[in-house]
Amino acid sequence: MFCIKKLGVRARYAASLLLILLAACTTPRPSVVPPPPRPFAPFAVSKWEMLPDWKTIDLQPAWAAFWQSCTALKNKPDWETVCARATELTQTDNNTLHAFFEQNFTPYQVYNPDGSSQGLITGYYEPKLYGSRVKTAHFRYPLYAIPDDLLTVDLSEVYPQLKGLRLRGRLQDKRVVPYYSRSEIDNGKAPLQGRELFWVDNAVDLFFLQIQGSGRIELPNGTLVKVGYAEQNGHPYTPIGKKLVEMGALKMEEASMQNIKLWVAKHPAKLASLLDQNPSYVFFRELPSDLLAPLGALGVPLTNEYSMAVDAHTIPLGAPVFLSTTYPNTTTPLNRLMLAQDTGGAIKGAVRGDFFWGYGDHAGAQAGSMKQTGQMWVLFPKGAEPALVP
Repeated sequence: MFCIKKLGVRARYAASLLLILLAACTTPRPSVVPPPPRPFAPFAVSKWEMLPDWKTIDLQPAWAAFWQSCTALKNKPDWETVCARATELTQTDNNTLHAFFEQNFTPYQVYNPDGSSQGLITGYYEPKLYGSRVKTAHFRYPLYAIPDDLLTVDLSEVYPQLKGLRLRGRLQDKRVVPYYSRSEIDNGKAPLQGRELFWVDNAVDLFFLQIQGSGRIELPNGTLVKVGYAEQNGHPYTPIGKKLVEMGALKMEEASMQNIKLWVAKHPAKLASLLDQNPSYVFFRELPSDLLAPLGALGVPLTNEYSMAVDAHTIPLGAPVFLSTTYPNTTTPLNRLMLAQDTGGAIKGAVRGDFFWGYGDHAGAQAGSMKQTGQMWVLFPKGAEPALVP
């Protein structure tokens, strides 16, 4: 991970010059001074009785996920008190846990910029792939570690107002340029020789591993190794399911992971051009073998069916989030206290969540077909509630 201060003189100059040029592209119009836009408030204070099934849901499975959040947040000012109180609980029956959350948190409903409270809820999981540490005729699709020439510039180091924004690229002729796209990487234009972690047997499964962000690879001797997200090439994520819909190959309601794989199996010659529609590319790292679950963006292991990925620009990482949605391809209610412990390239927007289903085929079936609407409430520790726009 790099920031501008840590780059060499030439790289620092190139990155700073790029920022200056980007800023110069916007020319102010002093003759017309529009009124400042009214700030958007993504939250509205709510009441516990507004959370569907709050009084009857079982909070005990969510408690383990909450503890994981506290391991990362317990020393932060907004969380010190509530995490300390959690350690003082001598009982964790359902009534005690309901009382704990109601006494220590305030629920805020999440809203989109257009004022709506409904959003898209998808699913993800930890897939299993088959691979090798060496390239063979069977295992020929590489899983790469972070490239040596990938620069990640933390823009807030130079411009504090750009907190949370990062510039990914590479140096070319003393200039910072975008890093190689998926097409360029797959066609061998990126200098990635020697950065291969594993070689797998299926290009489609490798593509979906990049979307999921973590997985397990079974080696020829039967050993399972775990891999997780390390970095990304900086290009925007484009869903290939949407591209297939635009092509008329699938209907919108058919654009699931399973149906995409079926389409690819019928049209293998079109695979490369389809994958190239998503220029985003993910690099991985091998994870410790004793890790029970993949690590989310919060840095803690995810909990099956109780961790979710969110847009961290709106939802604070680590916070409890009450999710009201339905099970995949059904109208059966799925109302549950989740923990916002991960992020994802496709998870953008206020009311937008990605439900972590866990590992294996069943989890994959659920995740691959989940495209539900839902509502979300963030539970803020009392005393750390967000400032609302009047």
